[in-house]
Amino acid sequence: MIDIRPFATLGHADHGWLDARHHFSFGQYHDEKRTNWGALRVWNDDAIAARTGFPTHPHRDMEIITYVRSGAITHQDSLGNKGRTEAGDVQVMSAGTGIAHSEYNLEGETTTLFQIWIIPTATGKAPSWGAQPFPQGDRSGKFVALASGFADDEGALPIRADARVLGATLKAGETIEYALGKERFGYLVPAKGRVSIDGVEVNTRDGAALAELESVSITALEDAELVLVDSAA
Repeated sequence: MIDIRPFATLGHADHGWLDARHHFSFGQYHDEKRTNWGALRVWNDDAIAARTGFPTHPHRDMEIITYVRSGAITHQDSLGNKGRTEAGDVQVMSAGTGIAHSEYNLEGETTTLFQIWIIPTATGKAPSWGAQPFPQGDRSGKFVALASGFADDEGALPIRADARVLGATLKAGETIEYALGKERFGYLVPAKGRVSIDGVEVNTRDGAALAELESVSITALEDAELVLVDSAA
């Protein structure tokens, strides 16, 4: 099963400072057919205006992964963590028993990012935050785990979920295979470029929901930057 969710069909909220597209039900957007995909609960495609952002607010019992596409985001939280995550890099917040945080674009340009929420396998754990760079050259022609609940995904930021978030960059004409597994759920979004998944075309910022597939073949129709979530039900 390959279900394409075209960018034009995503939920949309324009708050002036924030222009958000929702792959799944979020805020005022609700679609009973798009509430989650496996353990993947939220995938927001956000554009945050210069020198604006999300003021301090709380979360609990959710794994929140931020993939910065352009610009940078500056994080601060109730644990005392502070950090700036820039384009191509990733931050992870395990909300656990509760954490309050702010996310501001302190840059002089719009910041664009994917905000991904994954349901944890265990609740009531201590909250945490972490960030690290993931050079795009290291992802050339292959998927690299950016955040993962599996110990064998060396170098990935840890999350408390039966899931992994992966990134890849492909040159036009390049093909990679990904072994998903028929019991797993995949959700792929090209941050840039167009690809074909087993012959099905996926355009920039479309979502591709994958299920009941042992493996998939992904071919870049033009230079592409990919983000994929692989999760349990």
